Amino acid sequence: MKVCVLSSGSKGNSTLIMTDRVKILIDLGTTCSYIENTLNNMNINPNEISYILVTHTHSDHIKGLKVFIKKYNPTIYVNEKLLSLLKEEIGQFKYQIYDDKKAIIEDLVINVIKTSHDAEGSIGFVIKNNTSSLVHITDTGYINKKYFEILKNNDLYIMESNHDIKMLMDGPYPYYLQQRVRSDKGHLSNNQASKYLCEFIGDKTKKIIFAHVSEHNNTDEKILTTFKETLDDNNMEFDNIIIAKQNESTELIEV
Repeated sequence: MKVCVLSSGSKGNSTLIMTDRVKILIDLGTTCSYIENTLNNMNINPNEISYILVTHTHSDHIKGLKVFIKKYNPTIYVNEKLLSLLKEEIGQFKYQIYDDKKAIIEDLVINVIKTSHDAEGSIGFVIKNNTSSLVHITDTGYINKKYFEILKNNDLYIMESNHDIKMLMDGPYPYYLQQRVRSDKGHLSNNQASKYLCEFIGDKTKKIIFAHVSEHNNTDEKILTTFKETLDDNNMEFDNIIIAKQNESTELIEV
């Protein structure tokens, strides 16, 4: 299984996952042209994208979906709730329904976890291919403990680390928006993300990608410093880290 975060941030999010049998996207919240260009630069024809998973229907996760569907006609893999919400946003499309807990796409087994965000039906994924696994969690104010077991000791974590709390409170956002971001239906702070990751990572874990980083209320240095301090507090070490960018894809990572 190979993974590349194509774009990550408040202006658009999309992640590519591919195996020997299938290529899929998680979200398509940037422009269709950006995705086309990025895939072409990787020698991947956009027609090769067979399925798209959607985490929720905020625009930074589905903005380019309607145009991409019209051009390339992939199957949108959805549960009943997201199907209804997506039809309201983008109209008709080719889809396949999975239940609320698990989906199977070719050689990918996808466990669905509910996230806590101010968007109906918001979800994250634990995706397995043979013995490899990855976690994809963005846009959540907290992570329910009932998912901790399945979230432990995966190969790759794509985890939201949205904001530094002090930067958020001292920054340009109005008070109501600060409260929204910090709430249980908002976004994970650097402190929260670091604490969760110290709970989850194990001897199998190869890499962490910090994602959905605020351009106003965070910096790469703040993320790395907070994570290092949290690791030290837990007598842990881990240094194979990437911070995903808004208009720049990560390397293609083999999981």
